[in-house]
Amino acid sequence: MNKNKSSKKQIQQHKHHYKFVKPQLSKAPWVLRVTEHKDKPLPVFVIKQRIHPDQRTDVDGLVAPRSILVEKGLIYGPTQKRCIPVLRTILARVTDHRDIPLELHQYLNGSRVEFRGNLPLDNEAGYKMALIFKLQERIKELDRIELIARRVDRFTREEAGYWFSRMTTYGDAANRWATAGMKIMLSGHPKDPNVESMLYELR
Repeated sequence: MNKNKSSKKQIQQHKHHYKFVKPQLSKAPWVLRVTEHKDKPLPVFVIKQRIHPDQRTDVDGLVAPRSILVEKGLIYGPTQKRCIPVLRTILARVTDHRDIPLELHQYLNGSRVEFRGNLPLDNEAGYKMALIFKLQERIKELDRIELIARRVDRFTREEAGYWFSRMTTYGDAANRWATAGMKIMLSGHPKDPNVESMLYELR
């Protein structure tokens, strides 16, 4: 993409973000932040969940506590690039309060993601991305990671929410066991010869 086309694309995205995307951010139950970290390949995708005042455990002494965004995972580098087609598919389904598509997938277009900023997610997209970001941790085989992403994307919103809760709300040991079990359930064991064929069927 030449410089003029790139600049035009950025201008169009900026207008679209300001008009259609930004107004959704203050109430979105989840937010995908596309940012940069000094110690990681750029960009870095960070998934954050909105925690409402009645769900917070740190409001003692606060007169009027507000909702806050809490980081639930991140993804970057080769793992991120392998998952981008699935993440774009998830983003493409996000709508506003009138069920009009927000067309968020455009922000992950191209071989290089140039967008930096926040994207509002509904619960289905948020839970799915949080699961993918969490489950890919410490897995070295990119095929297994892509298989996890594609199988998570096939979950319903209720299934994604259930499995996210199993991995995050039952204490350190139970959460760790649930996460390990999900990795095996969705992508088998390391060097499993069936991963490639299962992935081929889902693509």
